[in-house]
Amino acid sequence: MRTIKGPGLFLAQFIGADAPFDSWKAITRWASGCGYVGVQVPTNDARILDLDAAAGSRDWCAQWAGEGSDNGVVVTELSTHLQGQLVAVHPAYDAMFDAFAPAAVHGKPAARQEWAVEQVKKALTASHNLGLTAMASFSGALAWPYVYPWPQRPPGLVEEAFDELARRWRPILDHAEECGVDICFEIHPGEDLHDGDSFEMFLDRVGHHPRAKMLYDPSHYVLQQLDYLDHLDIYAERIGMFHVKDAEFNPTGRKGVYGGYQPWLGRAGRFRSPGDGQVDFGAIFSKFAAMDFEGWAVVEWECCLKHPEDGAREGAAFVKSHIIRVTEKAFDDFAAAGTDRAANRRLLGLDR
Repeated sequence: MRTIKGPGLFLAQFIGADAPFDSWKAITRWASGCGYVGVQVPTNDARILDLDAAAGSRDWCAQWAGEGSDNGVVVTELSTHLQGQLVAVHPAYDAMFDAFAPAAVHGKPAARQEWAVEQVKKALTASHNLGLTAMASFSGALAWPYVYPWPQRPPGLVEEAFDELARRWRPILDHAEECGVDICFEIHPGEDLHDGDSFEMFLDRVGHHPRAKMLYDPSHYVLQQLDYLDHLDIYAERIGMFHVKDAEFNPTGRKGVYGGYQPWLGRAGRFRSPGDGQVDFGAIFSKFAAMDFEGWAVVEWECCLKHPEDGAREGAAFVKSHIIRVTEKAFDDFAAAGTDRAANRRLLGLDR
């Protein structure tokens, strides 16, 4: 067994134009002040991380990471959620997802995809330069518009989408292997990899690539009504990352899983700050302790009610209270008989 590391904080929801959220030094001081010992860092904002510099120089990485360490936090992982999303985009979402890319590739899906692939590869190289072993990402989606089809899906449509998704990601996974870094796909509605079955479809097509892992976030499973504890048992060997994010699901006679096009506050399924929702984190942390998980417990603040700074501070304390320092001995060692093999054989009646 292994004690999970933490608490960590995903910085994506906090970076902004105002201090202390507008620079690497300031935001790491703030995170440490909230009680965090690690930060998960998005790679799409140059105010926080110069991705080109990080991919190009170990010395630059050492200096940058050192500034965080001086403020009391280490880098847990890098994230390419936005760039990974652009590796595979259905045309229905082209206009909205252009916002994730530079203006030079807006309206140019092929150029945008090429840019995104290079970004993800740079982040993998930067992860290697930082001595990290995992990177978070989204898979992107080609089949998602057909998730609940009417009219029915034509035969072979989903298979073709997953064949193409695997074709796009296989070279990136091979680069991840060269870097010694796992790609942890967040299993998330809106992505083609949104549950266990879809992840397995992808895994089959990339030859069960050893670098294809999962980012486990139970909040997304609550909103899908998927058994998030059984999921841990099934995919323990493929889970490489953990987001501590809470959620609640309260269906009514008017709305259920799909939310009725309502804003977050009005949906049946809503994200909440850790401890304010329905996720059984006691059971989750117990399973992570038992499965020898090597990673971090990273808070991702997304709540339809609570202020983010309050959620961050409370989240650090919440994770600390749930981390299980694993035992090195059995609770009944005090009653051990202190026997040996010969005595064991006598007890079994084998030497009569």
